[in-house]
Amino acid sequence: MGASGDAGGTFRKLAFISSGAPEAEEARQRLIEKYGDTPPEDADCIVALGGDGLMLRTLHRYMGSGKPIYGMNRGSVGFLMNQYRESGLRKRITDSKASIIHPLLMQAVNVRGDEFTAHAINEVSLLRQTSQIAKLRILVNGHERMAELVTDGVLVSTPAGSTAYNLSANGPILPLDTRLMALTPISAFRPRRWRGALLPDDAKVRIEVLEAPKRPVSVVADHDEFRDLAHVDIATDHAARLILLHDPGHSLEERILREQFLH
Repeated sequence: MGASGDAGGTFRKLAFISSGAPEAEEARQRLIEKYGDTPPEDADCIVALGGDGLMLRTLHRYMGSGKPIYGMNRGSVGFLMNQYRESGLRKRITDSKASIIHPLLMQAVNVRGDEFTAHAINEVSLLRQTSQIAKLRILVNGHERMAELVTDGVLVSTPAGSTAYNLSANGPILPLDTRLMALTPISAFRPRRWRGALLPDDAKVRIEVLEAPKRPVSVVADHDEFRDLAHVDIATDHAARLILLHDPGHSLEERILREQFLH
């Protein structure tokens, strides 16, 4: 079943945005000549031209707009993108499969009591800021689950982000339709054999920094970084609904599944 109705109907008005790289900008100009261009706020679909970095920025920028995002790869990795092709674009978008993504909501407090809020489509990661290893306390739904994790860091990942930093840190790949979050240590020193945990996506995670003045820790939600962390609360924001479109046979769900068989 496609993402919408007739090619000339729902997806008549397209907005084209690019990463600004020469290859992406040239593609944008060619597509505008072929299909026209509509301001994003008035468009039926936003077409992003670049790599995964642009896709993440686009999803963040239009979060809450309800606009579906269809990406075409004019960057490097392009895991979140479709293959670039100029012909039949409206039909491709009409026939595409929609993936619904719910981001994480991060609420952080630093050692001075300043509060910060950000969304993460991939992951929220805590990282030591200096040569001093971090010491962290982990609570889930208000219950202490680990009194002290001695580590370079720890992250909480969505299913959509489980093949990114989470996988590099030896975390599990989560199928897109699973209602789970991955809690994954980054180079844990103690307990050395702890490999992380799978949590239901309605869980509330709090991570507290122990000995924060001596062992400073930063927190990063996708690309938003806040330093000198005291504690952070992380939960899935079910009220935020992102719509990502992919060509049939190349959906985000299928790509995540394929990643599990790569070696």
